[in-house]
Amino acid sequence: MKVLVTGAGGMVGSHMVELLYNQGHEVLGTYYKPTTDITEIDQSIKMVECDVRYYHSVYRVVSSFMPEQIYHLAAQSYPTVSWKDPQATIDTNVNGTINLFESIKAIRQVFPDYDPMVVVACSSAEYGQTLNELEDPYVREDALLQPLHPYGVSKVGQDMLSYQYFMNDKIRCIRVRIFNSTGTRKVNDVTSDFTKRAIIAERSGDYTLKVGNLKSKRAIMDQRDLVKGLMLLADKGVPGVYNLSSEHCYVMEEIVHKIEKLIGHEFSVVVDPELLRPTDEKIIIGNIDKLKRDTGWCQEISLDMTISDMLDYWRTHI
Repeated sequence: MKVLVTGAGGMVGSHMVELLYNQGHEVLGTYYKPTTDITEIDQSIKMVECDVRYYHSVYRVVSSFMPEQIYHLAAQSYPTVSWKDPQATIDTNVNGTINLFESIKAIRQVFPDYDPMVVVACSSAEYGQTLNELEDPYVREDALLQPLHPYGVSKVGQDMLSYQYFMNDKIRCIRVRIFNSTGTRKVNDVTSDFTKRAIIAERSGDYTLKVGNLKSKRAIMDQRDLVKGLMLLADKGVPGVYNLSSEHCYVMEEIVHKIEKLIGHEFSVVVDPELLRPTDEKIIIGNIDKLKRDTGWCQEISLDMTISDMLDYWRTHI
């Protein structure tokens, strides 16, 4: 199968192109200002630079490759960055999605039977304040969308645009509201920051750990489970929206304790105001009954294994 992965320079996309390639698919990945070192990706995999903010760049990639499946992962994906640069966040996430679907529409003018399955990486950040108001912590896909930062707003726009292209233009698409995930190559999330600092501490002897809100709760899954879920949805899902979430919820301070146990040393914890968000969802966990029913997905990688793998990764990359 011919498969396109936009945002293959990110943590999830880089692992996804490798898995697809190893399964024997013809894979093309795009990147722009990658957040990972793309030289780590198997050099046999074709990668091209593409800024999704520009329609003609996207059209050239899609029309020349004509993929049967498209995983649209390209995004400005950090809430903290979205506070500093909301314009770029909206431009990349919203207009990038428009450009992808408009490219498919344009190709259909020449090839009317072109009918790829598009999997759009949306976000649990779309729920926002709703997560603070629900009595049941397991939020369902039909919950009210009340994002609390520009990133969340951009993902609501991406989500709704994907829906309207399906309804109006019959472009098959699955919108996946992805909850917290992490893994090797990840940067700028709690687990990656803490594991990286732990390895720096091992080498420097300074076990001071700067933290944000350690009382917040997150349902964290390994990127391997996330990639598996996205691929199952492409194969077995029906056009619509799905939550993709860990069912195991952790208080952030638990991550610190797990790292301390694995490195055999305690941290001196210091709260850094710069790491505190203006607003923060108290708990983020998704109801995945629909996902499990339609695909049979289940979480297989434990957080302990994820953290151990990330510590080993940083030991060889710092």
